[in-house]
Amino acid sequence: MGAKVSVGIIGCGAIAPAYIRGCTPFDIIDLAACADIDLARAQAFGQEYGIRACSVSDLLADPDIQIVLNLTVPNAHAEVALAVIQAGKHVYSEKPLAITRDEGQRVMAAAQAVRVRVGCAPDTFLGGGIQTCRKLIDDGAIGDPVAAIAFMAGHGPESWHPNPAFYYQRGGGPLFDMGPYYLTALVNLLGPIRRVTGTARTSFPERIATSEGHTNEVIPVEVPTHYTAALDFAAGPVATLLVSFDVWAHHLPRIEIYGSEGSLSVPDPNTFRGPVQLWRTEDREWRDVPLTHSDAVGRGTGVADMAYAIRSGRLHRASGELALHVVDVMQAVIEASDTGQHITLTGQVTQPAPLPVGLPSGELDQ
Repeated sequence: MGAKVSVGIIGCGAIAPAYIRGCTPFDIIDLAACADIDLARAQAFGQEYGIRACSVSDLLADPDIQIVLNLTVPNAHAEVALAVIQAGKHVYSEKPLAITRDEGQRVMAAAQAVRVRVGCAPDTFLGGGIQTCRKLIDDGAIGDPVAAIAFMAGHGPESWHPNPAFYYQRGGGPLFDMGPYYLTALVNLLGPIRRVTGTARTSFPERIATSEGHTNEVIPVEVPTHYTAALDFAAGPVATLLVSFDVWAHHLPRIEIYGSEGSLSVPDPNTFRGPVQLWRTEDREWRDVPLTHSDAVGRGTGVADMAYAIRSGRLHRASGELALHVVDVMQAVIEASDTGQHITLTGQVTQPAPLPVGLPSGELDQ
């Protein structure tokens, strides 16, 4: 094991503990400091997890911190990422990379100008479930992929989330909140998307929160809450995507991939686990597939992969380029709904490299 890579956290909100848990198993990561616009919250978080708390400006000025983990709210992701890049540090953001294509492009251009890396969640596609699916597809288990479906349907976070209002503000909604999990998984499995069309609606003008501390709070809805999209992949497959905060109950699968020789049931892309199921023409039935990769990982795996990549010089998998492609697709869905047209994407991305089989727990490839 070489030298550790020092990581600082900006944003000590609801998702931050998951990153602490996910980063801790990787010896390459040194969680060195945390900061928040609310210094008292950073101090409480630092005390709870044994991390030095400081102001955002002090964290950015610290010469020892190499990667800054940007866990702010979605509409601040680009602004904070640009500040990190200006400080000469690598940045890894919570999803989405930005809430517009233009913002994402500015982040990537700024990073390229000073030669730092951009990483971005979700990294759930690095878990055992989806990596097993990637291996099955790459090995030809379903033949040539021809089509896919992806469904995320629920009735919104206002019944359980400690801060539900931002889900219905600019940068929120089911597409920008949950879409990155499904789109990133699809791009990992099938490669980049070249053309998009879709439709969207805002079904209810307001929501009534029932989560603890927000009971009966009225939340104005500023974004669409139900999207349906058709995606054309550069390699040929076509896919249907549905993401919704308007569905009380359903019997839909999460993701399925259909090939010339069989079908593949992909697990929930918001997790790192299985189950994985395969249907092949010679079997004529669904069969469970043992995972080929470890599912004993969590949020932070992408940060660790980025740290290994910084040390060795290889490409990291949960990259800014991949995240920008996802933002491009999501904005194209909105544009298609507004204009009634297909939107051809001008930017492309390389399909992330699969993880090797047999990696020890707490380690990734050099």
